[in-house]
Parts: sequence; C-alpha cells; structure tokens
Amino acid sequence: MFYTYILYSSLLNKYYIGSCQNIEQRLQDHLNSRSKFTKKAKDWEIKYFETFPTRSEACQRELQIKKMKSRKYIENLITTKG
Repeated sequence: MFYTYILYSSLLNKYYIGSCQNIEQRLQDHLNSRSKFTKKAKDWEIKYFETFPTRSEACQRELQIKKMKSRKYIENLITTKG
C-alpha cells in the first residue's frame, strides 16, 4: 500500500505534501529532521492521506495536489475527508 499525505505545522503555518509506502515511518522522518523542508519545525502532524495500490498512483496524486498551488484546495481536502 502506498500513501499520498498532507502534513501541517502550526508553528510554521504551512502544509507539506508527500507520498510514501510507510506513512508512520515517514512522519517520524519529518519529525527527526530527515527532510530538508520539514526540518524547520518539529510539530508536523498528518492531516490527510489517501491510499493507493502502486507507488506510481501515489506520486501522481501528490503531483496533482501540488500543481493546484492552493491552500484553499488543501484545506478543503482536509475538511471533507470524512
């Protein structure tokens, strides 16, 4: 199983979009400064994720979300995920 996820840092008031195979391990990587963008804060939390059967599909979805370049779009995804 592969994931596309959105993290949020209240300290930075920023979102981060990524994809991975192990979402819990990837969150730990972000929290432990193993990612250049996310090492600026230690309060990242998973706000949203989608699952996919292949890495390719997860990466495509990650790029689709990033191409929107819209905080409003991201926040809408998070609030309507239920």
